[in-house]
Amino acid sequence: MKLSTSVKNISSVSENYGSRKDHLWITIWLAGLLILWIWNLVFLNSPALHQIEKGFLYTIGIATMVILLSAGLGWGLTLLDDLLSRRSPELQYVLMFILNLLRSVPQIVGTLIGYVLLTILIQQGVIRSEPVILICMALVIAVFLFMEIFDLLRERIAHFRRLDFYDAMLVCGISERYIINREIILRSSPMHIINKLIGIFGGAIFLLCSVDFIISVGLSTEISPVDLPVTLGSLLAKIDSKQDILAIGHALTHWQYFPKLAFEHLQGITIAGLIVFTLLCIYQIADGYGRRHRL
Repeated sequence: MKLSTSVKNISSVSENYGSRKDHLWITIWLAGLLILWIWNLVFLNSPALHQIEKGFLYTIGIATMVILLSAGLGWGLTLLDDLLSRRSPELQYVLMFILNLLRSVPQIVGTLIGYVLLTILIQQGVIRSEPVILICMALVIAVFLFMEIFDLLRERIAHFRRLDFYDAMLVCGISERYIINREIILRSSPMHIINKLIGIFGGAIFLLCSVDFIISVGLSTEISPVDLPVTLGSLLAKIDSKQDILAIGHALTHWQYFPKLAFEHLQGITIAGLIVFTLLCIYQIADGYGRRHRL
């Protein structure tokens, strides 16, 4: 009897964890960030802490703009694709050819090329304002991530078009634009879109940090890391951060050196930890959200 009760309790806890996994990992992420910030506030020098805070906020801000731009691009091109499919199949073919060509470019390579072009515009004085630079950085990444929203919305529209309610609403005189925007996208697909946007948020952080790291290390002498706003990726490429990361390797062969990592090499370890910890949490949040809504 006791064994049966214990099994039921474990099953209940497991089921509750699975249904609220996204909430749990949001709490873990925020708590982890708070603990890490307090630790750095006590043991890290103020200039380095200020740079990390600025880099983290810029990274999260750019990733947030990426999901907004991706949602807008995906939604707009989905409506354009649907309109062309009914009025001009030839132009729809051209649109899909361009999008598939864009899809064939590896995301990190495309983002890197976009950043190189953006850096050239900055160096030539075409773009000077930092907010504009941040938006352009987000737009470059969004161009290579919005296809996930585009594919999702096309799939949702195709699915609902096969159902009876779609034809019934057309017979009632309701326009296709209203059905697609109101009934399919806004009423029937928000959970799918949110789940996809969470994944895009993580992808944006990964691409941003990867490309900023490559550029800051010095892929080309024509590219200066000073031209782009600081992010976690560019901070990780700084010599102090790289030396801090290399210190981990030294600690693996000299165990007595491990306690010093949290005090003497805090800058690089904090930056690397923020990137890895944030990506892990976002993955778990997306997985939990998808399971909770059975997507």
